[in-house]
Amino acid sequence: MTGSVTQIWRHPIKSHGREALDQIALTAGQTMPGDRLWAVAHELSTADGSEWVPCQNFNRGSKAPRLMAIDARLDDATGRMTLTHPDLPDLTFSPDDEADHARFLDWAGSLIPENRAASARLMRCPRRGWTDTDLLSVTLCNAASHRAVERAIGHPLATQRWRGNLWFDGMAEWQEFDWIDREIQIGDAVLIPRERTERCLATTANPATGERDADTLGTLMSQWGHKDFSVRAEVLRSGTIRIGDQVKVL
Repeated sequence: MTGSVTQIWRHPIKSHGREALDQIALTAGQTMPGDRLWAVAHELSTADGSEWVPCQNFNRGSKAPRLMAIDARLDDATGRMTLTHPDLPDLTFSPDDEADHARFLDWAGSLIPENRAASARLMRCPRRGWTDTDLLSVTLCNAASHRAVERAIGHPLATQRWRGNLWFDGMAEWQEFDWIDREIQIGDAVLIPRERTERCLATTANPATGERDADTLGTLMSQWGHKDFSVRAEVLRSGTIRIGDQVKVL
């Protein structure tokens, strides 16, 4: 059975916006280009930007659901980024320019609940993206599995809740969980899923509003006995992936 790529997403700043793409060039042994290059350390974080650290060091949608309503647009040529949110004016800034950080932190910090650690500093991850685990990975999401969750929860859900990278359709629901340690060709690239993605409270927030309105975690647990959605895959062979490309198990 084969499927095809239906969506490609990157998230330039971890938990602070998503951007839809038509294609992406993956490199073996690397995370997705432009995905989670930066993250926002909170005031209690020990992260200093010298190495990858766990996600608990950063402000995220699981603790601040309003962050889930941010859209992003990164200009790869200039390094300029524009962020939008339904409750805030648009912000355009340069995340690699420290002189621009204060404007960004004021903007993004306004979305953090008062009972949570405040946004303190924006930092770029050296040599990789700030993925949730230390695996250098790209997330693969199955549209059929998403529809299964929608049916169980009783209403439509935006796919952006899952903050995945590559979406495919045309295969059986939850088939992706059988791909662990099996090679998958997508377009010109070859990936190998290594682990399932356990989900957090971020997925309970509506990406259009930033309000928690769906018990995704309870539904996953009650219906399937786990809180997993999507798989994290390593890139084995470099290659370009485009919308419409075939997805097949090798």
